[in-house]
Amino acid sequence: MIRFNPFMYCTVGRRAELERGMAGKDPVLFQRMLEEIAEYVRFADDAGYAGWGHPEHHLQIEGFEAANDPTLMGMWLGQHSRRLRVITCGFVSTTHNPLRTAEAIATMDHMLKGRLGVGLVRGYQSRWVENFKVKAEVGAVGPWNKQDEADRQNRDYFAEFVDIVVKALTHDTFSHQGKYWQLPPPDLVNPHPHGVYTRYGQGVTDDMRIHEIGIAPRPYTTPHPPLYGGFSASLRTARFWARYRGKPIVMSGDLDFCELLWHAYREEAALHGYTPVPGDEAAWGGLMICARTDAEAEAQAADMRWFWENWATPFGQGAVNLLYGSPDTLSRRIEEAAARVPINEMFLIVPQGIHSRDQIIGSLDLFARHVMPRFS
Repeated sequence: MIRFNPFMYCTVGRRAELERGMAGKDPVLFQRMLEEIAEYVRFADDAGYAGWGHPEHHLQIEGFEAANDPTLMGMWLGQHSRRLRVITCGFVSTTHNPLRTAEAIATMDHMLKGRLGVGLVRGYQSRWVENFKVKAEVGAVGPWNKQDEADRQNRDYFAEFVDIVVKALTHDTFSHQGKYWQLPPPDLVNPHPHGVYTRYGQGVTDDMRIHEIGIAPRPYTTPHPPLYGGFSASLRTARFWARYRGKPIVMSGDLDFCELLWHAYREEAALHGYTPVPGDEAAWGGLMICARTDAEAEAQAADMRWFWENWATPFGQGAVNLLYGSPDTLSRRIEEAAARVPINEMFLIVPQGIHSRDQIIGSLDLFARHVMPRFS
């Protein structure tokens, strides 16, 4: 069985509206986007999709990816669904305090009663990352600094960030002394006596020295909501997530590469005493447009191609898997991939914002009625 999750970029307008410029500042377009997203999520909930994903991006005055606060958009999705998993993918590590992130995850998990999935990502859009970042020495990563010192620092920081988030979600109290974070700070003393800390809590001594901290609440899900590595394209990333039993999301049509990645994940997982259920090594997917015929799907894809070439490609996000076609064509593509690697979950990037309501609903409906039953 495969679980299918549409994924959106939170695009505020159609191509012509984006081409006019500064679409992200238009409150009318933003309101329409929220209304459309609510409609899509309600439809997907009823149609049998498993989850709905979204990213985090800020300062998007152009309107191509106006995702903003991941907790707010996540709760908007939750408000308009009953059973869908809300997949916030994800919290950009370089712009968040890991304790605050863990608190947000645990709180959302309760508010959604376990319908939360969480992606943790490194951050690749410099304009907003450099304005939001929490550590001066760690910034965004992309094609311009791949494999250099900035990339290494970001990767080291990300590993520490994930470790702290997982510790906070799985321990009542803990301490962490790392390269980038010291939690609690060394020699932290509460400036005034407070008996509640010592009578009813943990981690604070009678002389008010704070040696451990913890978040509240504990997550609704034990030990925590499922973790995802947002759009992974390397064996190193797959091995990293195997340590945490997280699931990288792979948007590649290169099935030889997918076989290597799935194998690398299983190999690393074994070193940590974990044998993943087949399909838990990674999720697979791509850009998805489902239409009555292949020709109709290709025609509809024109504006999405424009979006990708103008927005995603300059960030280094090329060679994405294209799942455009009729239900039979898409079913065949999924069958071909599933014959090479075990797949139990897929992410389908839909042209939300770029396409009209009728186009998005029509595509989701065709896929739900004629593709999903073949993999149930």
